[in-house]
Amino acid sequence: MAVVSGKSRSRPEVGELPIAPMIDVVFLLLVYFMVSSSIQKQEADIGFSLPAVVQQSEPVEFPDEQIVELDASGRPWINGYAYDEPTENSYRKLAQTLSRFRQATEANQSRPRITIAASDETPHQMVIKVMDACAAAGVVSVGFAVE
Repeated sequence: MAVVSGKSRSRPEVGELPIAPMIDVVFLLLVYFMVSSSIQKQEADIGFSLPAVVQQSEPVEFPDEQIVELDASGRPWINGYAYDEPTENSYRKLAQTLSRFRQATEANQSRPRITIAASDETPHQMVIKVMDACAAAGVVSVGFAVE
């Protein structure tokens, strides 16, 4: 070792990192995240059984049903009769017809049901228009037919 001005060169002092304050900070962070997190329940398996074939002792009355077909342009058809044009903002004629259908089925003490059968090329907006017409007519039981 070389001696410079009477002192020997020594290794530089290695700094120490205090561990105790770091452990305190880690525990504070742990407590913070435990308190601020919400506990969620795990989803439980819902047990259900599918219906089996049962012999009916009395005949069952099915609700009256009308099928609203939509062609590729979005024009609604019921029983071969075309209703409103697809370019209209709402299907007023269809809503009036469905309202009369609802009134007739309720007079027969039945539940009105509408099935929407749209072709694959029918724009989704036209299906929404038919659903709006059903809502305007007061028909709440609406289904969809798929091929």
